[in-house]
Amino acid sequence: MKIKIFSMIMSMFSLTACASCITTDDDPITENPAPDPTPGTEAGDNVSVLVAYFSCTGTTEGIAEGIADITGASTFRIEAEVPYTAADLDYNNDCRANREQNNPKARPAIKSMPDGLDRYDVVFLGYPIWWGEAPRIISTFLENGDFKGKTIVPFCTSHSSGLGGSDRNLHSLAPDAVWIPGRRFAGNTAKTELEKWISGLDIKFDTDMDYSKFPLSEGKNGKAPTIRLSSGYDMPVVGLGTYSLTGDVCVNSVKSAISLGFRKIDTAHMYGNEVEVGRGVRESGVPREEIFVATKIYPNQYGNPEAAIDECLRKLDLGYVDLMLLHHPGTNDVKAYKAMERYVREGKIRSIGVSCYYIKEIDEFIRQVDIKPVLVQNEVQPYYQDTDVVPHIQNLGIAVEAWYPLGGRGHQKELLSDPLLTEIAMRHGKSVVQVILRWDLQRGVVVIPGSSNPDHMKENISIFDFELTEDEMTQIAALNRNEKHDWY
Repeated sequence: MKIKIFSMIMSMFSLTACASCITTDDDPITENPAPDPTPGTEAGDNVSVLVAYFSCTGTTEGIAEGIADITGASTFRIEAEVPYTAADLDYNNDCRANREQNNPKARPAIKSMPDGLDRYDVVFLGYPIWWGEAPRIISTFLENGDFKGKTIVPFCTSHSSGLGGSDRNLHSLAPDAVWIPGRRFAGNTAKTELEKWISGLDIKFDTDMDYSKFPLSEGKNGKAPTIRLSSGYDMPVVGLGTYSLTGDVCVNSVKSAISLGFRKIDTAHMYGNEVEVGRGVRESGVPREEIFVATKIYPNQYGNPEAAIDECLRKLDLGYVDLMLLHHPGTNDVKAYKAMERYVREGKIRSIGVSCYYIKEIDEFIRQVDIKPVLVQNEVQPYYQDTDVVPHIQNLGIAVEAWYPLGGRGHQKELLSDPLLTEIAMRHGKSVVQVILRWDLQRGVVVIPGSSNPDHMKENISIFDFELTEDEMTQIAALNRNEKHDWY
């Protein structure tokens, strides 16, 4: 799937690439003019951000998490293939860290590089100070990635030592990147201090994205527009739900949907059809990277999440999962989510989120995890509009998706015959289904209506040639009964 490239606002590039990490009592080490911004970029665009960091004792990790929380960035922990032990860090002896730092050519092997590094515009690069320099593992990281055109914002951690030449061996390792001044922080640095520093960088982060408004004018019948998730990946705002689809019916439904222009397919472990969904995607004739596949693991799998994730990957057989969700809250949900975070770092899952989490649940949950959910999938339909929950989640920089937008299981007939919706549909020359789906999109709610009927599928993705008026949106809002059709 093609990823939009955003750029930093133009004024940022007036900054010069001086010392990698500076404080008020340290002088810049180098001073080279920053490259011109990429041709064709526009001022004020959002950027996609990664916080990559190396941490042995947890100090740098704490600062990295604070930066990610403020900017809405994804995180990547740089890990040595051979982990550092306490003996390796015993600087008073001939330890591994000393030997590496004394050898400018040392390049400790790392476990992996971030998946999809090309989609990030800004990389915050964090490391502790080791004898006045960045650990050699940072050199390994920079030499193993393509940072051309990216902006690198370094940050160092040290309780007392000076910066020395921490950046001297870094700029040359990513010469085509834009290096801007960074900072050194103590481990107990307050979040307010991080916020002050970050606000001074003049970068418009993805936390500014308004998930209540979709770029619907960019869509056309048969091709839904996309939104950029906080993970940096783009996701269509209309998809195919596959609940109750099994066997060849499921395979053929997925293939039909894709042939009609759908590029998002939703499944789950509990649907029992991940094998069929994967087969449908593979047999569609459309390149894998152009199709966004989402699945969910169930609470009875949270106790052994690695086995659940591996099973999902095996059944889908698509190489990776675009989005994995927790099906709903349950015992060990944080444990399961943290396992998904590890698979994100390994590149096997691209984005992660949750389902059936409301205001209390999501607020408590995000404080316990490292990667903010990119999406919450809840019951949303005209008779149950989640009026308080939807904007709350959107204001957290998280997208909202309606897992059953047409009335809830067993309650669809009443909604589709609603007099007001019928009247509005007739006014626009559309079906009630199309009016409901359009209403969701105009509220900033992603939809995944399910069907095995190609005619219905075509109807479901033909909702970009009309628009509901403000008055009609208000009238539909008045239909809310807070009538929830499932217990979670």
